[in-house]
Amino acid sequence: MATVPLHPALVHVPLALAVLVPLAAAVAFWLMTKRGVGRGAWAAVVAAQAVLVMGAILALRTGGAEEERVERRVAEAPLERHEEAAQVFVFGAGAVLLVSALGLVGPARARRWTMLAATAGTFAVAALAVRTGKGGGELVYLHGAAGQGAPLAAGDEHADHDDDDGGR
Repeated sequence: MATVPLHPALVHVPLALAVLVPLAAAVAFWLMTKRGVGRGAWAAVVAAQAVLVMGAILALRTGGAEEERVERRVAEAPLERHEEAAQVFVFGAGAVLLVSALGLVGPARARRWTMLAATAGTFAVAALAVRTGKGGGELVYLHGAAGQGAPLAAGDEHADHDDDDGGR
């Protein structure tokens, strides 16, 4: 029985959070500035961004650990592009985490501008996540990184399964 690699299981958490955190940040910013909601709303954004960063770091590490296995099936260039995109994603997410954490301290006017900058940053991180996820998807679906041999051609989803009807 083949072992399932850990990387594909982990990557979906930071990618999903990268799409959800900008929405949460925009709502929290609006609630705090227009509705007078307390800092707890922004603290939730900071916590979600921290989970995103931790998940992205784990995904990057597990991807690096599984790189040698995949290199046997995939050319080096697309692997390097994906890894570099992942590194930029982790760095960007970490930078936005620091800025968003600063939105919890200082005078109200400074916090407001910091939260606004962090909210904009979360949208940039979402774009980096999409780029990174696209590269990973290309490795799997275009370059055959997940399977043995060449990837399936379009419309050939069942080509690798035995016929149940005796080969008719």
